[in-house]
Amino acid sequence: MKVAMFYGPGDVRLEERDIPEIEADEVLVRIRAALTCGTDIKTYRRGHALVPPPSPFGHEYAGDVVAVGERVERVTEGMRIVAANSAPCGHCFYCKRGRESLCENLFFVWGAFAEYIVVPGRIVQKNLLEVPEHVTYEEAALTEPLACVIHGVEASNIQMGDTVVINGAGPIGLFFTALVKQKGARVIQTDLVEERLSVAEQLGADHIINAQEGEEATIHNVKALTEGRGADIAIEAVGYPKIWETTIKMTRKGGTATLFGGCEKNTTITVDTTSLHYNEITMKGVFHHTPHYIRTALNLLSWGSLDTQVFITEKMPLSRIDETLKKVMAQKGVKIALIP
Repeated sequence: MKVAMFYGPGDVRLEERDIPEIEADEVLVRIRAALTCGTDIKTYRRGHALVPPPSPFGHEYAGDVVAVGERVERVTEGMRIVAANSAPCGHCFYCKRGRESLCENLFFVWGAFAEYIVVPGRIVQKNLLEVPEHVTYEEAALTEPLACVIHGVEASNIQMGDTVVINGAGPIGLFFTALVKQKGARVIQTDLVEERLSVAEQLGADHIINAQEGEEATIHNVKALTEGRGADIAIEAVGYPKIWETTIKMTRKGGTATLFGGCEKNTTITVDTTSLHYNEITMKGVFHHTPHYIRTALNLLSWGSLDTQVFITEKMPLSRIDETLKKVMAQKGVKIALIP
């Protein structure tokens, strides 16, 4: 089979490997569609602690089951499935308290940019779902990133009538826009790329702000739209410490800053302690997903709750993975579907 291997920043190679054998609790899946993701691009650009090279690459996919381990139940050959890239253990301190995204034994799998992938037993048990016939493979592959954003929306406690500013109109920021609008909130979207801001408008953003004017101007524009107060909820969906700081400054007294985008390891932010204390701002970090959010995400996709065509802007063969990654790094389109 063909598989994309990550050897280091800027170095992804398409190689020939044997189709792997499966263990008794595993499933072999023929990948029909895999999507590009911001995490993949960050890894491609600077590496990632969870993707030690050389490593298979990619993690958003859907496909067909072609082999089933003898101890696997409820999964059959030929089943159309989507699987998450991780699964919690279910028995650690955090899992027992319903915080599965913080699982002490969170188990990750990479390798979506390939023709086949082995789904380990724990993921088969907790985070592998059958895809309804009316949902395409490309749409089903949106399940994992959508699940993460559902987690972020729920953790932000958005109420009908709130004003929410979303910093970043990449795939994650645009998912936030679509879901926050369904909560009955007003959305202010900021980004540096006009093309992505126009997509945010398609998804229902009430106001768009091009952040190229700089931090102070962007904060001023947000406050001008909120009678000088700032947003009820401000969401960071980029993954840069400076934007974390900007997001906090956009939050009104008593509001919540949701810091969603993962920053580079060992980076820090500076917070005005006076503002934090006297304005009673809540700063909240949100990471990853849980089995509940994975199921919820596939339900929303199955019900047609999102305009999926907005998110999947192009299809390319797996053989053009280098071109694909460079295109996404240049912020062309939203997500590209790689078709093995």
